[in-house]
Amino acid sequence: MRTLSLLSLALLVACGSEATPEPVAAPKEAPVVEEAAPSKHEETRTQAKALFGTPPSEAANEAEPVTDARVKLGLALYNDTRLSQDRDLSCNSCHDLAAYGVDAGPTSIGHKGQKGGRNSPTVYYAAFHATQFWDGRAKDVEEQAKGPVLNPMEMALKDDAEIEARLAEEPSYAAAFAECFEGDKPMTADNMAIAIAAFERRLVTPGPLDAFIAGDDAAMTDAQLVGMKTFIDTGCTTCHSGPIVGGQMFQKLGLVKPYETADLGRQEVTGNEADKHVFKVPSLRNVDKTGPYFHDGSIATLDEAVKLMASHQLGKELDDQQVGEIVAFLGSLTGEINQDYISN
Repeated sequence: MRTLSLLSLALLVACGSEATPEPVAAPKEAPVVEEAAPSKHEETRTQAKALFGTPPSEAANEAEPVTDARVKLGLALYNDTRLSQDRDLSCNSCHDLAAYGVDAGPTSIGHKGQKGGRNSPTVYYAAFHATQFWDGRAKDVEEQAKGPVLNPMEMALKDDAEIEARLAEEPSYAAAFAECFEGDKPMTADNMAIAIAAFERRLVTPGPLDAFIAGDDAAMTDAQLVGMKTFIDTGCTTCHSGPIVGGQMFQKLGLVKPYETADLGRQEVTGNEADKHVFKVPSLRNVDKTGPYFHDGSIATLDEAVKLMASHQLGKELDDQQVGEIVAFLGSLTGEINQDYISN
């Protein structure tokens, strides 16, 4: 009996001496990641993308590729005064790169004193236009680049042979043209135009609207955003839409309310009565830097230009507040000039 009791006691002691199990740690909670609040401008940005979008950094040309060598040669030719009758004008004279691509005069330097002279449109984004010149007489910048050099009202060399003789005066051009173009005679008038056009195809000035569309809420001011809504609601995007905010269509000046002008516009090209007073719709990129305005440079201020366009093209009479709002938005289309292209 005593042996059994001792055995029972031993069993009780053994059971009581078991190690207490370690408590199981509670699973760690994953850190809470706060989602970024949706932009309050998302609806506006979506609308801006749909109506405007953002142009690429280069207006491509499959037929005549834009290469660095051609752009470099084109810049030199763009500033070469040899390509004018009196050796005093270059492309830059009428389309000053440092002044947002214009000469700031009512009509181009070559047209001063000439009946029917037209305002020099900006060269920035010109390569993105559907056609060239106010009347659309050139299909692209390659064709346009040669036009003024032979135009009696502008730079006025006689023919391709004279252009090529002037080019031959610059010793560095022989090697530069040979690098850019194939053939036994690369230094031609046509290749001159192709090189200038290649340079122009990179003339872009990204601005606040582009940054806003890309997602930067702070790129445009509140006034510019309000102005964009007014611009859209007024109906300006009927003609001024797309990546360069215009430049893709022709329109009669005085579509709703007659506008007095002696310039026949596109009728001079086509001979069609229906094209009387029809002009290419300009791009509004950098428009607040490229006055005076309209085909004849007769409108001094952007405020006046906005008010007249609304009246004559849309039949709407805007008050000063509406005009100011639209002008504020147009400021968001002013971009940065590539300083590497500015001639010293």
